[in-house]
Amino acid sequence: MTTRIRKAVIPVAGYGTRFLPITKTIPKEMLPIVNRPIIEYIVREFVAAGIEEIIFISSTGKHTLEDYFDYNNELDFQLKSQGKDTAFALSREAADIARFTYIRQREQLGNGHALLLARDLIGDEPFAFAYGDDVYDADQPAISQMIDTYLEHNGTVIGVVDVPREATSRYGVIDPEPIDEWTYRVKRTVEKPDPADAPSTLASAGRYVFTPSIFDALESITPGKGGELWIADAVDRLGQREPVYARKIDGTYHDCGNVLEYLKTVVHFGLKDPAVGEDLREWLTNHLDK
Repeated sequence: MTTRIRKAVIPVAGYGTRFLPITKTIPKEMLPIVNRPIIEYIVREFVAAGIEEIIFISSTGKHTLEDYFDYNNELDFQLKSQGKDTAFALSREAADIARFTYIRQREQLGNGHALLLARDLIGDEPFAFAYGDDVYDADQPAISQMIDTYLEHNGTVIGVVDVPREATSRYGVIDPEPIDEWTYRVKRTVEKPDPADAPSTLASAGRYVFTPSIFDALESITPGKGGELWIADAVDRLGQREPVYARKIDGTYHDCGNVLEYLKTVVHFGLKDPAVGEDLREWLTNHLDK
């Protein structure tokens, strides 16, 4: 089995109901952070870590995402013929950063079902996995930190962040056995525990490096909540067969599946953007002083 992580799976088949009504026509993953969609931040993180192929688990109504990571030949012709070379380069930029493959999830049968659809494309390789609304701002890409842990321990790795104890009821929380400052052996995962019962404050936050064993684990579990297959259940099953590790991500985590947190993310990256950051900071300062 190769140790190099070449492929990543990102499920984007959900309806984005927390963002209705805009998600009637625009996939949640395509909502903008400054002038790029949420999903591009995740793709660029993966590409920066050396990943070459992105496998999207898609669904009806996601054509705008597929179009985004493709050429728009009519637009490109107009830009080129008008001498707008900078705009032309920006138009093609996202399509050229990786190889993209799309699989349709025809029924919403859980994130575990979505991952199983990619089994034939992954083959017998370790691979990265991310949800389409979890964004990190980190000096070393979040998934790259996790790949380092995978290479050291040769096992499945869950990305975790430290959250306030009162927030643990919103996440899957690991029961950790510390290995070093950043790494843990996962004894179990408790899904959305009462804060008083949470085994730690280390929450799973949208990143995994999986060995191909995850597919056998998914095949071995039965549907859980809502009659769906859940990755969390498969990871727990996998942990009964082989070590599962967690890597605490060194960086800032942004949950763009939540409207308020999404707005905070837009402000965070807007303030960092060299084109608008200073003006945005001045506007916010003046606005908040009123």
